[in-house]
This record gives sequence, C-alpha cells and structure tokens, in this order.
Amino acid sequence: MNNRSLPPLNALKAFEAAGRHLSFSKAAEELSVTPGAISHQIKLLEEQLGVSLFRRLTRSLRLTEAGQAALPVLGQGFDKLFLGVEQIRAHSERGLLTISISPSFGSMWLVPRLESFRRSHPDIEIRLDGTDRQVDLARDGIDVAIRYGPGGYEGVRVDLLFSQTNMPVCSPKLLSGKYPLRQPDDLRHHTLLHIDWKDAEPSWRMWLLAAGLKQIDSTRGPHFSMESMAVQSAIDGHGVALVGNVLVADDIASGRLVQPFDSSLNKPLSFSFYLLSVGGERELSKVALFREWLLEEARETRSLLEANTTD
Repeated sequence: MNNRSLPPLNALKAFEAAGRHLSFSKAAEELSVTPGAISHQIKLLEEQLGVSLFRRLTRSLRLTEAGQAALPVLGQGFDKLFLGVEQIRAHSERGLLTISISPSFGSMWLVPRLESFRRSHPDIEIRLDGTDRQVDLARDGIDVAIRYGPGGYEGVRVDLLFSQTNMPVCSPKLLSGKYPLRQPDDLRHHTLLHIDWKDAEPSWRMWLLAAGLKQIDSTRGPHFSMESMAVQSAIDGHGVALVGNVLVADDIASGRLVQPFDSSLNKPLSFSFYLLSVGGERELSKVALFREWLLEEARETRSLLEANTTD
C-alpha cells in the first residue's frame, strides 16, 4: 500500500456513519443500505487494516481505541470532501441557484421581485422548485429553501424573514353597492373565502368568534387549497378572504385589495417565513448573494406592512 492509497470509500463511509451513531441500523438508514451491508463493509475494513474498530456488545456498540482516534479525522475529511464536490458542482452548473418554495408564496411574493436579483446577478441562473414538502438541501440538490412554519429547523442556517397576522381582505368594490362592507357585522351579506390547508392557523370560525359575531355562519363560501387562488377570488370581487398580511402586502399597496375593518381585529399567526440554507464554510457565493438580497427584500416588505397598518 503506497502513501496515497486508501481503503474503499464505501467502507470508510460505513465506519464513519456507524461510529457517529454507534448503531449499524442508523448508519444503514442514513446511507440507504441494509444493516448487513454496513456490517460487511466494516468487517472488510477491519480485515484490510488489521485492527478492530468496534466492540460488539450484546445490545450496544462501542468504539475501540483505534476507532475513537480515527472517527473525528474521517468526519472532518468527509466534510472537506463534501465542500469540494459542492464547489465543483457550482462551477459545472454555471451558477445555477435552486430555490425550494411553496407555490403560493413563490407566485405572490418572490416571483414579482426576482427580476431585480437577476439584473444584479445575470451570471446566476434561477430554478424554482414549487413545493411545501420537507427537503434535505444537500441530498435533494437544493441551494436554499423558503418555508412557512413554526421554526426549530435543525442542521441548516435559519434566517427569519417575517412573521404574519391574519386579516380579512377584499376588493375595493365591496366597500360600496347594495351591502357596503364597513364593519364586521356586514360580513353576513358577503361570501367568505376559505383556505383549507392551514389547519394550524385561525379560521373564519375563530375570527368571527373573536369579533363577537356568533350569529354569522362561518362555514359558508368556497374553499381553496392554495392561498393564491383565494386571494385572486377576492381581487375579482367574489368575496372576503382571511389571509396572512405578507402575501397581500403588494395587493394592498397597489389598491387591488383593501382591509375593510380596523387592524385591531387582525390576529397574529403562529407560523413565520424562514430562509433555510447551508451556512459556514460550505456556503457557496451564489447562496450568500441571494440571502443578502432576500433579507433586504424582506426588510422592505416589513416596512410596507407597517405602512399598510397605519394607513
């Protein structure tokens, strides 16, 4: 064996994962193989190196002295290897930036703003992956993800973009006509537009109860699985939508939508919008540039929300 030769990479990966978890089964789950395959790879590694790496006890696994010495160095080595591959991938994909984002937030907030980022960084190509599912940034080839949730994301860098309040919005045309919408009790004459997927957020039933309007039927009106569809229906004058203020900030500023009632009736939402990315030395320049731009756009939106509230 010369000075640069190494045991098989799969065997080293199996040892590093098993040593980190102190479990063949957890290592197998991480590497998408069977526990038997992990055991086999480690046995081959031990035979090739002529040393035992684990003590196999009845119900547990322990590292030998040799295993304890090697594990942190191999872990650092795989981290460096990952960074090198990411740098190669960044060049090979000509600066492609993949953004995972929910379809509604993407279409209503991010897409109208993206052109300014593209003008500032024409060498970075944008790919939007519209989904709400949980993603693994490294495994799924995602550079950044924008998620609406309770926080507590682990293993990634997390930047808070903005929190939200829930509020009724409608077309300005509903403020006049046969039944002008001027106070909450006037909702009895108007269609309620519901968003179904936000089970953890306040519904029309909860909003009406908080406003003291128990006599209004909170179940009537069409239901939408995406916020963007409910908001478009409100813009078209088909009813009143109960929606987070971030998503309609631009529509209110432009006059396409209005808040028909006093803002004191708006209710804080438990979820917020977050930017998730790989930070530290693994971070690529295109990700850093996008984060800087996005955080500035978020600051402008927060200022816009404050202006909408005081108007």
